[in-house]
Amino acid sequence: MTVGQITVRDVSKRFRLERNRPSSLKEALLRARRRRDVDDFWVLRGIDFDIEPGSFFGLIGHNGSGKSTLLRLMANIHRPTMGEISTEGRMSALLELGSGFHPDLTGRENVYLNGAMLGLSRRHMHEAMDEIIEFSGIGEFIDEPVKIYSSGMYVRLGFAVSVNVDPEILLVDEVIAVGDEEFQLRCMDHMNQLRDKGCTIVLVSHNAALMESLCDTVAWLDHGRVLEIGEPTPVLRKYLDHMRGGGDTTLTTRD
Repeated sequence: MTVGQITVRDVSKRFRLERNRPSSLKEALLRARRRRDVDDFWVLRGIDFDIEPGSFFGLIGHNGSGKSTLLRLMANIHRPTMGEISTEGRMSALLELGSGFHPDLTGRENVYLNGAMLGLSRRHMHEAMDEIIEFSGIGEFIDEPVKIYSSGMYVRLGFAVSVNVDPEILLVDEVIAVGDEEFQLRCMDHMNQLRDKGCTIVLVSHNAALMESLCDTVAWLDHGRVLEIGEPTPVLRKYLDHMRGGGDTTLTTRD
């Protein structure tokens, strides 16, 4: 595989949901010999596509469509129940508020920790520290425990770390929407700079206008399946028509 490439092959993901779970140890012991009442919930079904190196790929869909689960599969947080996802290159991910941060450590300590998890030296992170602090705008709070941070501070520091660790693949969930408009614009500008350097970016968002302005390719997910994938404008038009009640969810056959 080429650095920055992501391959998704016939991926399905199932979660098992146990109904009427025991609420106490006593109840669990009394039910020990009973058959468990378990439902299989398929979040994703038969997802298959390639993300080319250096491209900006968008995932859009209603809440519960499976797009965030798919992003977590790409990040290797979950494993597919069926199929396979292959990635090549150093990956950085901003998936949810506070992800990758230890609440009792300071912002500075968490920067070093995140770098170490990506295989980067303390020296490398030390050299990037000033830029991370400036981009995040959290100032002297960099030396305070992150558990006292506001949601906006969490996101700003998380994004600043994610884009300053020389990623070859960047995965971003719509958590950046927590930030103010000025910060969001800076994020978009920085992601464009990373793409210009050859970084592959995968973005989950509900913002169709943002997707159209940034992405080379957009995949529309609905109830765990890809309905459309291709150039942003036609895919997003069909998605918006459907959300307004003017479309259907017939699967499209792709060549």
